[in-house]
Amino acid sequence: MTNAAPAPAGPSRRSFLASTAVATAAVAGGMPLLAACGGSDSGSGGGTSSGKDAKKILPAYVASDVVTPDIPAKNGSSVGFTSKLDVATLKTSVPKKLGKGGKVTIMSPFWGSPPKQNNPYYTAMNQLIGVDVVWQNQDGNTYDQKLGAVLASSDVPDVVVIPGWNMGGKIPSAIISKFADLGPYLSGDKVKEYPNLAAIPTDAWRRSIFGGRLRGLPQPAPSVTGIVPLYRKDVFDKEGYEIPTSADEFMALCKEITDAKAKRWACGDMKWTAFNIFGVLSGSEKPLGWNLFDGKLKYRIETEEYLEALEWTRKLFAAGYVHPDFKLGKSQATDPSPKFAAGEFLIWNNNIVQWYGQQAAQATQNPDFRIWGMDLFGHDGGNPALWAEQPAGIFAFVSKKASESVIRDVLAVADVTAAPYGTKEWMLTNYGVEGTHYTIKNGVPVKNDKGNNEVLNAYVMVASPAATTAHPDFPDITKASVEWQQRMGAFTRKSSFWGQQITEPSRYTNLSNDIEQLEDDIARGHKKISDMQQFVSDWRSKGGDKLRDWYKKLLDENGSAAS
Repeated sequence: MTNAAPAPAGPSRRSFLASTAVATAAVAGGMPLLAACGGSDSGSGGGTSSGKDAKKILPAYVASDVVTPDIPAKNGSSVGFTSKLDVATLKTSVPKKLGKGGKVTIMSPFWGSPPKQNNPYYTAMNQLIGVDVVWQNQDGNTYDQKLGAVLASSDVPDVVVIPGWNMGGKIPSAIISKFADLGPYLSGDKVKEYPNLAAIPTDAWRRSIFGGRLRGLPQPAPSVTGIVPLYRKDVFDKEGYEIPTSADEFMALCKEITDAKAKRWACGDMKWTAFNIFGVLSGSEKPLGWNLFDGKLKYRIETEEYLEALEWTRKLFAAGYVHPDFKLGKSQATDPSPKFAAGEFLIWNNNIVQWYGQQAAQATQNPDFRIWGMDLFGHDGGNPALWAEQPAGIFAFVSKKASESVIRDVLAVADVTAAPYGTKEWMLTNYGVEGTHYTIKNGVPVKNDKGNNEVLNAYVMVASPAATTAHPDFPDITKASVEWQQRMGAFTRKSSFWGQQITEPSRYTNLSNDIEQLEDDIARGHKKISDMQQFVSDWRSKGGDKLRDWYKKLLDENGSAAS
């Protein structure tokens, strides 16, 4: 049970976050701009999301004291709640209706089959908020197509939800031209009218500055990497396998585990863990892949660590330690979960939410199943050198044509959906109506079929509280996963453009298009490391060096959010 939004099919939002291919697609055009900067709607002015201009724009931060987490956030982690839920003692974080009864249309991505508009969940939420929210739910898997068409038209809904992975093409410039400045309602102490919004961390708000204006309502996220080497703890304990603390120890463990004749392999594709243990800059979003090293700005693919991580991954495949299903790469058609559960492979780098997800899925039919997360290590056996992920990745925007009354009704919606875990508002937003959508069993809310069909996507997409992990049915996993984030967060640093909204000039759009496929081909032995070196050379000559100059100019003019 977490406040993460549903993820699209394929790589999840915080796992392979926006793989390099997605990150590349997310900068497909539009005018060159530092989206977090600019004093005008054109996005061409000065300023920076990390500078003095942003300080005038950002909402004041007022921590919520309505509910105290069992595990406070630390080192960029989420907060954790391990206690059982008692519906009778849920707190109230929105004591009076802020909505004035107006109608608000919201377009948002939806994964699954959207329910009818006047269902009991939507009705209960609208009654609580005091706003008539009308949902225009769109297929999340093809959302980018719908988004482009709607933003190119004159008929823009009152609110449009845009995930970071859909900010491709001309979307960033459309955000600046089509959506309202929320600063007059939220900047500084103005946000205190909406206490749950005031409790959203400042870094998430900073990511919501587009074109020099506060335009987005954010979904905060942990800044610690979301990729965890998950492993079958039950099998490890039974066989006496020891947790590795270096790249060489990991390789030796894989050799010990693998027995192809017995249909047991050590791991899945470990590429993303390799990037972490070798200290490679993040590939989840292109600006995060740039960093200033000893006065020289480098992109992640230009570093020695990047090539070393690819070579290590290649060796895992070449030695036969990787389950055969993963050799298909992106064309892999089957879900690896059943084979992980069957013990055909024991280590799987995955989104941290799958720590709970896989355990919960096996709880009934496989009671001995136990999953845990390995700490990341430095490849040489020392501490890892990790890079921070962005503190928010999904945003809701309000149309520029919206009246003040509509904007305030939207903020009333957001103040409810951003309520913290342990409140009545959070419970209704995430679980619906007790008895109609869920029941409480041993302190754990359990959705019924109606709950699974209706209480899905929608309201949680408008705004969220600080990143939260809460699994009262598996409190040990809640505690372990948050503490994992905190330990890894201690070894995490911010790259030069962390926390900023940046859209590259469209002329550089296709520079890195083929990089993820080349990575996977090298890992599987279809290409060589020298092919990547040639790719990097071509990348530089085809525009990479000029792109470096463009980023360096941004850095010189605006400074670094990480400094």
